Amino acid sequence: MLRKLLGLAPKLESDGSYSPSKIALKLATSDKTDYKEVAYSPVSGSRRKVLVLATEQKNMEMRNGKLFSTGNHPVETLVPMLHLRNAGYEFEIATPSGKPAIIEMWAFPQEDEHVNSLYTEYKKQFENPTSLNALVTNGLNAEEYAAVFVPGGHGAMLGLPEDQSVASVLNWAHDNDVFTISICHGPAAFLSTCTSDSEFLYQGYKMAVFPDSVDAQTPMIGYLPGKMPWGLSEKLKGLGVVLANSKADNTVCRDRLLITGASPLAADALGKLAVETLTSART
Repeated sequence: MLRKLLGLAPKLESDGSYSPSKIALKLATSDKTDYKEVAYSPVSGSRRKVLVLATEQKNMEMRNGKLFSTGNHPVETLVPMLHLRNAGYEFEIATPSGKPAIIEMWAFPQEDEHVNSLYTEYKKQFENPTSLNALVTNGLNAEEYAAVFVPGGHGAMLGLPEDQSVASVLNWAHDNDVFTISICHGPAAFLSTCTSDSEFLYQGYKMAVFPDSVDAQTPMIGYLPGKMPWGLSEKLKGLGVVLANSKADNTVCRDRLLITGASPLAADALGKLAVETLTSART
């Protein structure tokens, strides 16, 4: 009761899950992003498509059994997309089975006109995405795609790490000089490439990832309704990843064909780095 009075109690949603507390929302979200529009020279020709690999799962079970209402973080999804769109890249939204992509609407920057405009433009695609399973079955054409983008949000830790279609797409991108972009908890999808009979695709890579140490602290302010079921950054470190950051900051990192960002604070910088990298690779 005291936590509720102080605004520290997570909010109970209609489906029994919990979204962040009032205090957590004030501390960790904003009505506007730090996105600044950049005038890029638009790319043309082939390889202008970006495959946005989103999660279709919403509820993450904490160690205490409570469900966290998650999905794709809107800032981490849409701000990098804004930069890519302004540079002439196009998007194909996909989820593993073609079910709607889940957006963490409690984190949506309602007063950010740029984010709102892009979301409105692609809302139907988020609600009716391509089936990644079907896309893999039918075959991907490397001449169409510039990159695969895995947005952040804790929802990326649900389903994607075990999905063999996700593994197929990431291996395909790696083998065909197609860039992979991800942010925050998005690199959880990379775990799909580590199976009993295959070495982790990104062993030895340097990447920016949301730190487990920060996830461990957020239940205190009611961001999460309990402790995380498992830790992403330490899992990746154990597989040979070199972590580029120790804080939930604006760190971005490029290693070979992989471009990553640490947290929502890195979304704008990640978008700029992605455009710079993808466009430079075309020349």
